[in-house]
Amino acid sequence: MGKPNHRIRQVGILIETDDSWGRNVVEAICRAARQLDWTVLIAPRDAQGRLRLPRIWKGHGVIASIRTPALLRHLQQLELPVVDVAMMVPKDDWFGRVATDDAVRAKMAFEHLRNHGLSHFACYAPPIGRYSDVRADAFLQVVGDNGFECSLYETGSDEDKGWLTNHANVRRWLARLPRPLGVFAADPYPARQMVEICTLESIRVPDDVAILSGDDDDLLCNVASPHLSAVELASHRIGDSAAQLLSRMMKGAAAPKRTTLIPPLRVRSRHSTDVLAIEDEELAEILKCIRDSAADGITVSSLTRRFPISRRRLEQRFRSVLNRSPAEEIRRVRMEHACRLLLDSDQSIASIALKTGFATGASLSQAFRQQMGATPGEYRQVNRADADCD
Repeated sequence: MGKPNHRIRQVGILIETDDSWGRNVVEAICRAARQLDWTVLIAPRDAQGRLRLPRIWKGHGVIASIRTPALLRHLQQLELPVVDVAMMVPKDDWFGRVATDDAVRAKMAFEHLRNHGLSHFACYAPPIGRYSDVRADAFLQVVGDNGFECSLYETGSDEDKGWLTNHANVRRWLARLPRPLGVFAADPYPARQMVEICTLESIRVPDDVAILSGDDDDLLCNVASPHLSAVELASHRIGDSAAQLLSRMMKGAAAPKRTTLIPPLRVRSRHSTDVLAIEDEELAEILKCIRDSAADGITVSSLTRRFPISRRRLEQRFRSVLNRSPAEEIRRVRMEHACRLLLDSDQSIASIALKTGFATGASLSQAFRQQMGATPGEYRQVNRADADCD
């Protein structure tokens, strides 16, 4: 394929734009392209409807979501710098890769479900692609590392016989599992399917089965009933990082052997995990009190005054059920609220401090740096591009 000599770089983008993740990645690449003086060709297709670059295209590099061996071969034949933004084919030395850190995604998902008191876990990751296995393996690993068991849905040999057969298989699988149950689904498609099956089987979501999607999608997560909680990915950071990597490669740098891993932003909590699955009714009330009053400067001492329980007994019950102290839970809830306000509002640090139980912006900044490894301003600057596009 010929390579033009003029200064403007021609870059192909082979990424599906039928979901929020793909659109956000492409948007970030295009924003970077304007700064890098590129022209881009977005999602061209061949006669079979496949993402493919036309033979007449004369380009300098490609950013792609490589989902099939056929697309991989197509890109290799171009003999151009290529950056992959998926995890669906094995990494090879000739292309670069920028992708979500699945270990961090799994950790966020587990901690979210565990923070809601759940101690029974399952993973629903039907074979959509290689990434389903990667996400499932990461979730099973983190659950096991924390001393819990996780049931993985095993796809049956009759899975391709249609929705009713799949429904029956999932129903039988759920019937064997203890409740209340926390289910991690690989992405919004199986997550929404799980909600539909639970509804048809009169299984209450989230009371009996809490469902968390491994990826957030504006449409699928919000049309599900109840709305789906999901891990919100830093898709704009992935797109920008992929563009910067391709820029270096087009200037002669070798493709990095290692994948550049981008951690997710957070878990976007919606109704599908809005449950406190704790048998200890008094402890559940205390946890609700913390969540409702964290912004009011609640302390462990005020909890012992409000509830008929000694500080020592309160510590023991928190450690036994949640594996953390009451003070740690208060700090966690405050920090979660602060992160949400930093990403979802334009409020000043001082204003956010007052709404999250801190006396001043300086005290919030100090606690935030200790817990998050960055100042509130740094956290907002790095992550805001993705949150702004929800």
